[in-house]
Amino acid sequence: MTLNAESSRTSRVLSVLFRPFSKVRPAEAVVVGVMTLAAFLLLTAYYLLKTVREPLILLQGGAETKIYARAAQAAIMAVFVHFYGELAKRVARLKLLVGVFLFFISNLALFALLARTSLQIGLAFFLWVGVFSYTIVAQFWGLAADLCSEEQGKRLFPIIGGGSSVGAVAGAALAKSLVPLGPHALMATAVGILLTCAGLIAWAGRRPLTSGSPVPASVEEEPLSQEGAFQLILDDKYLLLIAGMVVFLNWVNSSGEYLLDRTLLVAAQEAAVAHGVQPREFIGAFKADYYGWYNLIGVMLELFAVSRILRLVGVQKALFALPVFALFAYGAAFFVPVLALMRLVKIGENSLQYSLQDTTRHALFLTASRAEKFVGKIVVDTVAVRFGAIMSAAMVWLGARAGWSASTFAAINVILACTWLAFVVAIGKEHLRRSTQTAVPEQPAPEPASVSA
Repeated sequence: MTLNAESSRTSRVLSVLFRPFSKVRPAEAVVVGVMTLAAFLLLTAYYLLKTVREPLILLQGGAETKIYARAAQAAIMAVFVHFYGELAKRVARLKLLVGVFLFFISNLALFALLARTSLQIGLAFFLWVGVFSYTIVAQFWGLAADLCSEEQGKRLFPIIGGGSSVGAVAGAALAKSLVPLGPHALMATAVGILLTCAGLIAWAGRRPLTSGSPVPASVEEEPLSQEGAFQLILDDKYLLLIAGMVVFLNWVNSSGEYLLDRTLLVAAQEAAVAHGVQPREFIGAFKADYYGWYNLIGVMLELFAVSRILRLVGVQKALFALPVFALFAYGAAFFVPVLALMRLVKIGENSLQYSLQDTTRHALFLTASRAEKFVGKIVVDTVAVRFGAIMSAAMVWLGARAGWSASTFAAINVILACTWLAFVVAIGKEHLRRSTQTAVPEQPAPEPASVSA
């Protein structure tokens, strides 16, 4: 059997294996498999680093330092994004992607060495993980959007996103087994995983899934952008709308987490008085159950529902799911702000966000230019995300001092969800315009050749 025949057999086997989740043509299967594996490894590595980050910042700085560090991350991200945009004006797509990947891996290797010393690296590592995670994930999905046509993205993004979801679960389990070995062990393991991930991404980046004419080599080597990152956003209505949506999405989500924690603390104190249960045990058991449920539901939605939803209703209508859920869920919480209801609200909100919402948001960039995918998306997925969290923190600070009730915070989230919906409507109109302008008759990619020995 020749190499081409073996490749054809592998493609067909992968296509069949992917069938329960979404339709994948044999000609697409290998690249989709590689991207899904890369997504799995990327989230596995991130959860290793996330597990290291929390005890380092809490034990070396305290809870207050962690709060202030989150605000500082926004400023650091803004500076990083500026230099990222300047670099994009000088280098081509794949060089930028792999170069930034290797830059972060080299940083992590240095942290792994420092973790074996007595130096206090908690704050620096916390800040670094924030920039690393948002940037690398945004780059990865920018590449995925660049490899696919709009039609392909609706089918294939849920599979790639499924790799991310399963990777998060696997990373948490692996981290738990490595914790006794110390922070440096988790960091070093993440270095090895990320190096493998970088190799897979570099391989996939040279193999677009679209069936059109190949991009000339001269075009592939051109710099990605002609203007800076923030100028690109300001000059682009579509990116501005997506950034606005992301701000309100994260504002609502962060405020919802505060509302859940607030009602949880009250319930923990009541359980201590009524049943003698230690608040730490009550909160720990609740959080373990809470994380388990929304991760499980999120994985199931990503694997078995998202591709079918996108195929049936499209990207524009799928964007309505989460803000509409938030509108009614926090409306209910306004009338009944108790822990049992808030638990259901946040499990539903997070499971939808980490499956349908995130995949649909990434799919918005299928109609974008390369500069929008690799530079504009970085701004949206870093600065806009963090700005939403900062707005939530400012609201909580104000509300805590003004003595706002839980119902008041729920009512504010209802108003924010309405504003979020307005952005979704505007994005839908712009997305439809772009889709209409770029629509071409679909031509399936050629099947791989099958040659017998």
